[in-house]
Amino acid sequence: MAIAKLGVTALDCPDPAALAAFYAALVGGEVVDPEEDDWVEVEGPDGERRLAFQRVEGYQPPSWPGQEQPQQLHLDFDVPRAEIDEAERQVLALGAKLAWGDEGERNFRVYLDPAGHPFCLCMTDRA
Repeated sequence: MAIAKLGVTALDCPDPAALAAFYAALVGGEVVDPEEDDWVEVEGPDGERRLAFQRVEGYQPPSWPGQEQPQQLHLDFDVPRAEIDEAERQVLALGAKLAWGDEGERNFRVYLDPAGHPFCLCMTDRA
């Protein structure tokens, strides 16, 4: 039996509302309480809250792939293999930066969100 149920995954950032808007667009979710200054959540399309963003004064983004400022965590998002290029175009248009492409050798691509957190678009054969 589980001891607890996973609530949200919270990411430190300088601007919670802006980063929540980025991830809401990425997952097709909705920003909850965007007027809050220090804590904003994204509700997923299934109605569950999955991501939260908290303001941290003096925030320093992770350095990827280096460890001068460790990433501490990263998020993986599954994308059907046939849609990876379109997904990349969309996340770049939202403000992400490509950090490492797959060059046809791996099944994922690494990006940095607008606050510098690394995340991956992982290719899946599932639709």
